[in-house]
Amino acid sequence: MPLATTSRLLIAVALAIALSACSARYQTPTAMGGDDDDAVCQSRGYAQGSPEYVACRKDRDVQRSAATARADRRQRDLGEYMLNHPDRP
Repeated sequence: MPLATTSRLLIAVALAIALSACSARYQTPTAMGGDDDDAVCQSRGYAQGSPEYVACRKDRDVQRSAATARADRRQRDLGEYMLNHPDRP
């Protein structure tokens, strides 16, 4: 292989590896703010182990799951739209 072709191939592989690091599945949606659930619930005045603390943690988990489901649904809907409307960019 000529040197120019080899260097282009190496650059393409390096670029592909670098870009693949940017994609990750099942990340916490940014709507949750990435806060620590324990710190948030304790800052609201709930003692660890109390029923209010448990409910706070459960509520935050439900919110996170709903946000993830919404993001997945939007991605699926976009894919279906693109398949059904190939003439529109």
